[in-house]
Amino acid sequence: MVSNASDISESPVIGISTYLEETSWGDWSRRAALLPENYLSAVTKAGAIPVLLPPMDVDPAPVLRRLDGLLLAGGADLTPESYGAQAHPKTIGVRPERDRWEHRLLRAALAADMPVLAVCRGAQLLNVACGGTLHQHLPDVVNNDTHRISPGVFGPVSVRLDEQQLPGSVLGAQVTVRCYHHQALDAVGEGLVVTGWAEDGTVEAVVLPGREFVVGVQWHPEETLDDVRLFAAFTEAARRPS
Repeated sequence: MVSNASDISESPVIGISTYLEETSWGDWSRRAALLPENYLSAVTKAGAIPVLLPPMDVDPAPVLRRLDGLLLAGGADLTPESYGAQAHPKTIGVRPERDRWEHRLLRAALAADMPVLAVCRGAQLLNVACGGTLHQHLPDVVNNDTHRISPGVFGPVSVRLDEQQLPGSVLGAQVTVRCYHHQALDAVGEGLVVTGWAEDGTVEAVVLPGREFVVGVQWHPEETLDDVRLFAAFTEAARRPS
């Protein structure tokens, strides 16, 4: 954990994608960069410095050169057109501006061989960027609501992991995670390898082999701040020279 000035000077800097949303606080109601605090807490607890990356109309490559890792945060459904699909009635609240920015960020990060941790929506974006597709409403596929039990509630899901690959090599063969998603990976993108599965067969983790750390998880590891092993592994990868 970052605790003093010397620690800070040596800590990797992690860029985290965010929303730009109409938000209210105090006397104000304005468009603001928005990110749940738990992402910041998990990154700092793992020993890194978080920096917000809201959608911007800039070349992401120079931005990433000032960072050591990229965290693609969770959020709204991806725009179905980004993977050649028509919108399902349950696909709502898309943010095309954020989609475009995060696709550009991810492409630049992969080109630079930068460590990437992609959370929930981020894992879906990683899959789409590699040419994969999504199930737009998971209950239609698995006939249950296990992955989003109630609005605004992260539910427990049991996940089986391949211990020979991330994130299983860090977390072990079985883990109970916190989930909140009604979409999930369908056709897996080119080059990605599935390394985690829910009991109903839903893909819960993927990696991009040949990279030190490019990991997508369908769950929300930032919601279990008593266990930041995945963030710690990400931080260690970001700490190493590329």
